[in-house]
Amino acid sequence: QVQLVESGGGLVQTGGSLRLSCAASGRAFSPYAMGWFRQAPGKEREFVAGITWRLGSTWYVDSLKDRFTVSRDNAKNTMVLRMDRLKPEDTAVYYCNIVQGFWDNTVIGSWGQGTQVIVSS
Repeated sequence: QVQLVESGGGLVQTGGSLRLSCAASGRAFSPYAMGWFRQAPGKEREFVAGITWRLGSTWYVDSLKDRFTVSRDNAKNTMVLRMDRLKPEDTAVYYCNIVQGFWDNTVIGSWGQGTQVIVSS
């Protein structure tokens, strides 16, 4: 059973940056792709960014691709989301998960606790 643990969230001012991490543990970890998602208060969870594990190919929701960068460290079984020029509307709980494939955001893993990001105006 693979466990995914998100970390790195916090309180940041508008225009600031944060670096979120997603650490995978458990059995041998070799997904095809991983993704970041977020859920803002009162809203449904939405896809943010994804990355293929072997080649590191990335894809993003259009509205975030200029400010967010996803990367991974295969040796450490860790995926990172770098968020720059943060806005209050980025406030949400951020989650990571295993997804079906490149440009396929279908979740095929279990959700973790997420990490809270709060952007103050």
